Amino acid sequence: MFNNAMGLILADNKKISLGELSNPRALSAMPFGGRYRIIDFMLSDMVNSGIKNVGLLTYNKYKSLMDHLGTGAAWSLDRKNDGLHILPPYVNSEASAIINDEELTGVMDFLRQSRTKYVIVSASNVVLNTTFDDFIKSHEDSGADISVMFNRDGTKYGNPSYIIETDNDGFVKDMLYNPPKPASSKCSLGILCIRRDLLLDIIAKQMAHGITHFGIHSFVKMYDELKVHAFEYSGVALRINSVQAYFNASMSLLEDSVRADLFSEGEPIYTKVKDEAPTLYFDNADISSSIISDGCRIYGKVEDSVIFRSVTVAKNTTLKNCIVMQDAHISENCNLENVILDKNAFVRPGVRLVGHPEYPIVIGKGAGI
Repeated sequence: MFNNAMGLILADNKKISLGELSNPRALSAMPFGGRYRIIDFMLSDMVNSGIKNVGLLTYNKYKSLMDHLGTGAAWSLDRKNDGLHILPPYVNSEASAIINDEELTGVMDFLRQSRTKYVIVSASNVVLNTTFDDFIKSHEDSGADISVMFNRDGTKYGNPSYIIETDNDGFVKDMLYNPPKPASSKCSLGILCIRRDLLLDIIAKQMAHGITHFGIHSFVKMYDELKVHAFEYSGVALRINSVQAYFNASMSLLEDSVRADLFSEGEPIYTKVKDEAPTLYFDNADISSSIISDGCRIYGKVEDSVIFRSVTVAKNTTLKNCIVMQDAHISENCNLENVILDKNAFVRPGVRLVGHPEYPIVIGKGAGI
């Protein structure tokens, strides 16, 4: 499989905050699904589409992301030519300031060094398993300058939502940001296909006007001057727009249909490999409808939960509708429901925490309670 395209992923989004969960890391570095990070899905989608040159545009808090990605070997992107390129924010000779996290001036050299025809530009808050073959072919067949991928989620995932309206030929004629009463359910997934030379021209034009920052949907807003075509995606797409959306997306992985679409029926999703021992289930352990990763020690009861690597659930402890990230420790005689525990969190004996499904309790990275 070969596509004449390169990839560009924006690692963060300042319009999206996951509170304590996103304080220590970029949005794309958020742990997800027991062993993955959000970035794994888009990187895998690009690699599975035959894209061998991927740039990751970072803004801040990218240490965790760089630790996870390394050289890109897990995605076969550790290459002499092309491969994975981490693009930290910097000011090149053509710009004078960095304004926000959607800064694109730093990618100028990266784009110029490639000879591919197209660029797939993606946001960092969408989890899906797809390839871009049909997307690129649709873009070519439509004769569009830019193509944007959408589905029909409307505003159900909350803000930010970019609702697009199209004409009878599928070209964008309007786009609304967080509309209170959307006239359409077509919501952009933040994934674009654009010619590399056109992207360079647009960036250069923006910089000539003193604008050194713009986001993915700034391209879609150009529907008055460029032909912007909309491509519908019909598979499972989980948007991470808030703590609630993250919690709901994680819980949806317990559904067979969602899990099958993301992991079984499509292409493989790659991630950093960690050699852990199998999880140890002790005599009184009681597990139901949960995802349990390697290296855990389970003494208590776990129900409808997602448990990451090397987590300890002690005796007489019950977890229900919880997300417990790597190396967390829950002591004896605890009762946790609708709780998100970040990495290295510690819950002392006898603690009872009960959140609401719409407002889960969040315990920050390394915190003790």
